Amino acid sequence: MSDDTKRKDRDQIERRCPRLGGSVSFDYCRTSGDDHSVCWKILDCWWESFDVVKYLQNSLSEKRFNQLVHAKPKPKILSLVELIEQAKKRIS
Repeated sequence: MSDDTKRKDRDQIERRCPRLGGSVSFDYCRTSGDDHSVCWKILDCWWESFDVVKYLQNSLSEKRFNQLVHAKPKPKILSLVELIEQAKKRIS
């Protein structure tokens, strides 16, 4: 199986998102953060499904990976407003 096929398969895995309350795919988590980057909760959410640390170390720059590991959550209201804005952009 090629790496591209493995990535596509992994991107389709779903789990409940603690931020949104519904089911989301790994692909969503890889692209739902600021500037369509990785969600800051991705390590907390996916560690039981596969070696997400290794995956992200291989797919992100060292600087971006370290930022992710040391990320602090935004206030919930700010996060909700940003999620609403992202949803509006996707719809239009």
